[in-house]
Amino acid sequence: MNPIKCLIIDDEELARTLLVTYAKRIPHLEIVACCKDSLAALSILQEQPIDLLFLDIQMPELTGIELLQTLPHKPAVIFTTAYPDYALEGFRLDAVDYLLKPFPFERFVHAVNKASELLQLRRKAQARAPQLATAKEEKRDYIMVKSEHKIFRIKHDQIFFIQSMREYVAFQTGNGRILSLNSLKKLEQQLPSSKFVRTHKSFMVAIDKIESLEGNRLLIKEEKIPIGASFKEDILKLLL
Repeated sequence: MNPIKCLIIDDEELARTLLVTYAKRIPHLEIVACCKDSLAALSILQEQPIDLLFLDIQMPELTGIELLQTLPHKPAVIFTTAYPDYALEGFRLDAVDYLLKPFPFERFVHAVNKASELLQLRRKAQARAPQLATAKEEKRDYIMVKSEHKIFRIKHDQIFFIQSMREYVAFQTGNGRILSLNSLKKLEQQLPSSKFVRTHKSFMVAIDKIESLEGNRLLIKEEKIPIGASFKEDILKLLL
């Protein structure tokens, strides 16, 4: 199991000591730091990734709930508190568990196991996200292009090459040229990398439309497309 990076936040020293003692008994928990208030924790959360918070609620200056509400990307959270009144609020904030002080080691382990399951699901989802994006990209075989107050649906296999012309790009297709307000940088993200390749700061070409390579130029539909020095190595690997 991958280590779970933990941050303990509690204004009571005895509570922090107990959490550290418990956490050290679980091999896959890695304690990054212990903080006695939310403000100290904020600086750590901004500096490095944290997987799991053991978070007290009633703390001076900034409560645990207020701290959690400030975070744009929330770690998994296990609330640890002496006050049962905040349980509903804790679960509304998607807390993994709510430990009411004092709690035994067995109850702590149960909460950690729930957090571990959640984090494993998150990691699997993050690992699958690029694959799903690529699959979606490969499945869609066209691009929508706005030109001259119209929207054109251009199939990938119709495109020979795309040329950058300052703030515009020109799609050279089997049916002619279409000008659109766009950039090659954006198109690199929209078009599948298995079908299109950047050859120059001003050109992107359809791989299956390349007829020949001569020096620093590609021949596509009787057009000689330049190959930039920084792109040449990738082009040669692709073609040879």
